[in-house]
Amino acid sequence: MSESVVERIQRHPKYRELKRKRNALGFTLTALMLAVYYGFIALIAFDKPFLAQPLGAGVTSLGVPIGMGVIVFTVVVTAIYVRKANREFDALTQSLLKEAA
Repeated sequence: MSESVVERIQRHPKYRELKRKRNALGFTLTALMLAVYYGFIALIAFDKPFLAQPLGAGVTSLGVPIGMGVIVFTVVVTAIYVRKANREFDALTQSLLKEAA
């Protein structure tokens, strides 16, 4: 791409909209993921008896399903970002490239 096309894209309102939406979603999902992950780590560090509570009559403790929940949450956060990127961000990008080129 020539420099003029790059400059046109950077000045285009749709580029600013795309950048704003993508950054907002990325920061939000990152903050949620950090809160969940570090919350779990904080539980491990500061409240081991809570996580060590047995579930039922078996040997599984409460920490196991909570840890699995952290992993599932990671997959869900990734799926949310991919879905939003495929539906909205890609459409904005294609529209922007058509208009700026």
